[in-house]
Amino acid sequence: MLVLLAGIFVVHIATVIMLFVSTIANVWMVGSSNFGTISTGLWLLCNKTCTQLPVSSRDEASLKAVQAFMILSIIFSVVALVLFIIQLFTLEKGKRFYVTGAVMLVCWMCILIAVSIYTARFAGTMVYSTNPHHGYCFILAWICFCFSFIISILYLVLRKK
Repeated sequence: MLVLLAGIFVVHIATVIMLFVSTIANVWMVGSSNFGTISTGLWLLCNKTCTQLPVSSRDEASLKAVQAFMILSIIFSVVALVLFIIQLFTLEKGKRFYVTGAVMLVCWMCILIAVSIYTARFAGTMVYSTNPHHGYCFILAWICFCFSFIISILYLVLRKK
């Protein structure tokens, strides 16, 4: 049981770190241009230097929603990690990890909403670029989506042990 808890803890920390990286780094879409490689993220457009991300007025609300839900997913994931540690040492068996599992499910939903909006509105469209493709931050966000779902289900299952 101790090994299982340690494994879940390590995966949870890895998920938090990957969420931070995928939200902060500006490599959600990558493409090439006459000036070299261009990457865009949730915040900036980077070539050799980074500038404000040019977004049309009809896509601005979608980008703000993606930014907000990614930040919320980080917050909920960190809160769930703190709750896991607190509940591990304070609650008795059979009552542990209800809240932690629920908070991780909320984190999972935030990631799902953010990445789905980004996929629907921004995937494949990149300003000043040819041959755009997804960057590592977009892939990390989907990996965090999978990990957060698995972790939340494990927390809900572990409450019985």
